[in-house]
Amino acid sequence: MDLQLKDRFFVVTGAGSGFGRAIAERLLEENAHVLAIARSEDVLEDFQQKAGKHLETLALDVFDEQSADKIIAACKNRTIDGILINAGGPPAKKVMETTLSDWDEAYRTIIRWKIALTQKFVPILQDQKYGRMVFIESVSVKQPVDNLVLSNSLRAAVTGFVKTLSQEMAAEGLTFNILSPGYHDTAAMQRLFAKKAALEGITENMARQQFEASIPVKRMGKADEMSVLACWLLSPLSGFVTGQSFSHDGGLVRGFFG
Repeated sequence: MDLQLKDRFFVVTGAGSGFGRAIAERLLEENAHVLAIARSEDVLEDFQQKAGKHLETLALDVFDEQSADKIIAACKNRTIDGILINAGGPPAKKVMETTLSDWDEAYRTIIRWKIALTQKFVPILQDQKYGRMVFIESVSVKQPVDNLVLSNSLRAAVTGFVKTLSQEMAAEGLTFNILSPGYHDTAAMQRLFAKKAALEGITENMARQQFEASIPVKRMGKADEMSVLACWLLSPLSGFVTGQSFSHDGGLVRGFFG
C-alpha cells in the first residue's frame, strides 16, 4: 500500500531508540523526510550516517523549556506534515513508594512538554489547514500496569488533553491520535523487569518470561511492527480518524473497547 508519504516532512521526537527510532526509519523507507530528535548527538550521528540525505537530526532534551522553539526553528518554515510526540517513561513505583517530587517530575516529563510543544505547533498546522499529530503513550491508558502508578495516572491526563484537542480542531484538517503500546521488546521494559524481579525475588529473565506469559500472543511486541500503524496515522489516508487511542498490545487489554 502506498501511504502517500513520499517527500512529506515529519518531526519525530525520541528518535534515538525504541519506538521513535523504528517509526523514523519506517518513514524514511516510505521516502519521507524526517527531522529526528534525541538527546544523544552520538546516536543521532550514527543514525544520520546510516539513513542518508532524507534525515536531519537535532540533539536536545525535549523536557527543556526552550525545546519547542528550537524544534520549530529547525523546521525552517517548511510544511510540517506530521509530528510524532514520544519520550521515555517515569520510574516504576507503587503508590506509597512515590513522593510529591516524583509526581512533580512525572508531570514535567509525561505531560507538560507535550502541551507546550503542541501549543507551538497547532497554529502552524492551522495555517497549513493540514497536519497529523501522533502521541505515543502506553497501554496504561486502557488498563493500569502494575508498579507504574505515575504512568497510569498522568498518561490518562494526556489522553484527555488529546481527545479534547481533537474535538476542537476536527473541522480544520488536523488529526490527533494516540498509540498505546503494551509490552514491547524495547529498553523501556527493563525497568518493569527489574522492579518485578526485586519485588518477587526472582531473576530479571524470569520476570521477562512472566510478562510474556501474560500476553495472549505469548511474546513481546516489536517496535517495527507498531511503526506501520504509526505511519498510517501520520499519513493522508487517516484523515477520518481523530481523537482515538490505538492499542498495540498482543491482546493484553481485556476490555471490549481495548
